[in-house]
Amino acid sequence: MELKELTQRFSDTKENQAKAVFSTLFIAGNRLQTLFDRNIPEITLKQFMLLTMIRQSKEPLTFTQLGKLLGCSRQNIKKLAYALEKKGFVFITRNEKDIRASSIYPSEKCKSYFETVFITYQKELNILFEDYTIAEMEQLFHLMMRLYTGIEKMERHTGNAKG
Repeated sequence: MELKELTQRFSDTKENQAKAVFSTLFIAGNRLQTLFDRNIPEITLKQFMLLTMIRQSKEPLTFTQLGKLLGCSRQNIKKLAYALEKKGFVFITRNEKDIRASSIYPSEKCKSYFETVFITYQKELNILFEDYTIAEMEQLFHLMMRLYTGIEKMERHTGNAKG
């Protein structure tokens, strides 16, 4: 089955469009992860995203806080963080505000990595979104941010909210 045929098949109703969008998010996520895992040296896309969150934060974050941001469990973050620590990208220490929690800090290797590898990553992102106009990119951004509202509603409805 071709993509064009699938698009046509699911374009008739809001319900079918919602199914198609959901499937697209899942498939696009898998394809992007495969592409980036193959092309980013030393780390996986999930590790890269964790490093990005750590670097963007104004204060050290705990495993639990990072799990909420990235939409995964504290244990998953812990596993990613320890793998990154072994590779020298981060160091993990007790949180200053809560000694029961651990926080993750970027290392010099992490900073250097982003100064060199991030350039390649940024080129890939530019390729991914180069066909969008400024207005389309803005609209896509706002629609994707609204998607989080729907995810939060689903979490509350099914009792799976991370908290």
